[in-house]
Amino acid sequence: MGKIIREDNYSVISDDSIPWERLRGSVALVTGATGLIGGALIRALATANAERGLRLRLIAHGRDKERGKALLAAGGKTGAIQFIAGDIRDPAGLAAMTERPDHIFHCAAITDSAAMVARPAEVAATAADGAKNLLELARAWRCAGFVFLSSREVYGQTTLAEVRETDLGYLNLSQPRCCYPESKRFCEALCAAYAAQYDIPVKIARLALTFGAGTPKDGGDTRVAYQFARQALAGENIELHTEGNSVVSCCYISDAVRGLLTIMLRGQPREAYNVANPAASATVREMAELVANEVCGGKIKVVVKPPADIQSRGYAPDVGCRLNADKLKALGWAPRYGLAAMYRRLLADWRERQEWQEWQEWQERQERQERQERQERQERQERQERQKLQERQEARDE
Repeated sequence: MGKIIREDNYSVISDDSIPWERLRGSVALVTGATGLIGGALIRALATANAERGLRLRLIAHGRDKERGKALLAAGGKTGAIQFIAGDIRDPAGLAAMTERPDHIFHCAAITDSAAMVARPAEVAATAADGAKNLLELARAWRCAGFVFLSSREVYGQTTLAEVRETDLGYLNLSQPRCCYPESKRFCEALCAAYAAQYDIPVKIARLALTFGAGTPKDGGDTRVAYQFARQALAGENIELHTEGNSVVSCCYISDAVRGLLTIMLRGQPREAYNVANPAASATVREMAELVANEVCGGKIKVVVKPPADIQSRGYAPDVGCRLNADKLKALGWAPRYGLAAMYRRLLADWRERQEWQEWQEWQERQERQERQERQERQERQERQERQKLQERQEARDE
């Protein structure tokens, strides 16, 4: 675990506005635990467990077994994390849990923009089937809390400059890219239905574009925040594929995790909350200029270069609104990191991991060289021994 991620974990657990005692002795299930947000949530809760002595047991559900091993390491020697590899569309896979969760954070979703165009049916079905399976489990287990991670994209296109939780706009249902925001809307409706019919304490977290330390550098994510960060790390000019007029509301990863915990422990059932830093909202063009000039010190430039395959990239339609976070702030939450700091922390984490990878590769080369030298010494000794035996044999024969 790198320095920036450790700092983020402690940024979360230092927040005394979160009523940590409500988690004491409980069991928390996090789906999508091998993704960015789910993984950050598991790491922060594991750190809180160690530092605050909560005796909290964590169940991490995800598809990536290798990343799952890393999450188990985050639990240290306490054994407080159980990892279950599986698909949320398969209810049988969730039956592998050995404990009944008190709190469920449903973070799993397909968030790759290109997949929303190439595989819209899969994106929508994963959202709908996964939400239904988790809600059924919450119903059976009578969970104390359920937070569903929704998205800023549910607001669609609107003429409002700022959107609150009641301001839903227009979505063009004929476009395949609409599978993501519309499936999130459906899942929110399904959550409301289960809450009304079965009295499940469901709460909705509508996240802004969330990024920061822990984001995979080579994950293939085409969203602008990651494209800009990769180009900045490489010292390349930032390429805009559009004019950059769309407004992006952002939130740093540790601020988002604190928001999710606040919603779970302080939020009202059947309510939705925007998780965003209004001060970190900007147009795509403004964000690019900030990275080029403020984060990179003017060493790179911003250029507009629309790709020939722009339709297959899955970019969302232009929006001009910012998310209002007053409702979440009223619960005691406040963001700590602005947009420039978000990028600096992300890039610092990537550089640290790159240095660690280079060190590991150097160490592996050294070990290979040492093994080769040992093998050569051993072969040389064996040849010498054979030669001596042969010489003794020849001497006896004479």
